[in-house]
Amino acid sequence: MAWLSTILAPVAFSPRCRGATQYAETLASHFHTQLILLHVVPPPLGLFTALEAPAYSTATEVSQETLQQRKAELAQYLESPSCDIPLRTEVAFGEPAHEIVEAARQSHADLIVMATHGYGPFRRFLLGSVTAKVLHDAACPVWTGPHLEQAPHYRNIAFRRIMCAIDLAEASRGVLEWASRFAGEFGAPLDIVHVLPHTLIELGGLYFDPEWRGHAVEAVRERICRLEQETHTSGEMWIEFGDPPIAVSDLAANRKADLLVIGRGRHGGLGGRLRANAYAILRESPCPVVTI
Repeated sequence: MAWLSTILAPVAFSPRCRGATQYAETLASHFHTQLILLHVVPPPLGLFTALEAPAYSTATEVSQETLQQRKAELAQYLESPSCDIPLRTEVAFGEPAHEIVEAARQSHADLIVMATHGYGPFRRFLLGSVTAKVLHDAACPVWTGPHLEQAPHYRNIAFRRIMCAIDLAEASRGVLEWASRFAGEFGAPLDIVHVLPHTLIELGGLYFDPEWRGHAVEAVRERICRLEQETHTSGEMWIEFGDPPIAVSDLAANRKADLLVIGRGRHGGLGGRLRANAYAILRESPCPVVTI
């Protein structure tokens, strides 16, 4: 069985969604795995603002005719689907984020690939409310990014360098393992980055002994090495100082990473020092981001 056996791609018929689907096609083609295209028709506008609902439907009343129309559009959504991809299309009715998470659960999806930006009023930086809720509630990894509308045709998408940002909390083990496995699948080098706060260098205008910075870096290096040994992974190590979203994104841009892998909270939402910055990293990243 393929490592990624089922990939779920929510479709909202937007340019960003088109780009996300291109990545989903690339992955499904590589792994010869099932790709599920899901479109969610929300309830009448009473539960949504006038800006949020058009991302999924412009109808004020849901009818069988509307559902059939969406099914027909979804069936023709892929421009040139590969014969290697077992394709399934589904149309659901309900609250979009809930239906996406539920569809992922029922189909045992290994990955959700979706656009970042939405139209909801409760935006987290550039994240739409639907994406934010899916990131919070989904049990499987979620692939997203702020520039997906610029994605090339799925046959031209390549993964030449993978970057993994870890905060060295317990969840870092799974994050590193996922990133290493993905890099291995595509024969790509792996960069492992950890960001230390500026307060280890200076605080309130007072600069600390440079030796203290060196000790901090060495301690992190030893912890990452132990983590690599425990997970049987390896990569080029980068230890940066500064604000995590900016430091990680700048390094991803400088290293020309094609994918950034980070962790996120499970039951308590997005928590922890690095994970508390997950939304900002998603906003700043120059490449797609997988949150584990």
